[in-house]
Amino acid sequence: MGPRALLASLHAVEAGFGRRRGEKNAPRTLDLDLVAYGEVCCDDGPDGLKLPHPRFSEREFVLAPLCDIAPDWRPPGAGKTVRTLLSALEVRQVERIS
Repeated sequence: MGPRALLASLHAVEAGFGRRRGEKNAPRTLDLDLVAYGEVCCDDGPDGLKLPHPRFSEREFVLAPLCDIAPDWRPPGAGKTVRTLLSALEVRQVERIS
């Protein structure tokens, strides 16, 4: 499955949980994002697919679990490893749940 088909599938899952798209940053029942797709880079415009996700490197809730599974991965365009991106964040708000 390619990245656009995968994103469409994620949107279908969200819809199944009652997510209604439309208003930007509105409260939602479920939010599934496609953060990256291998080494693919794309930007389909304002409301289209963007890979890697434009703000993934600013979000600890994305980087922390990604660092658990692929700490040395260098996302396309980032130039740094996931571990380095995570360590560069100043605010640490995510707590590990054992």
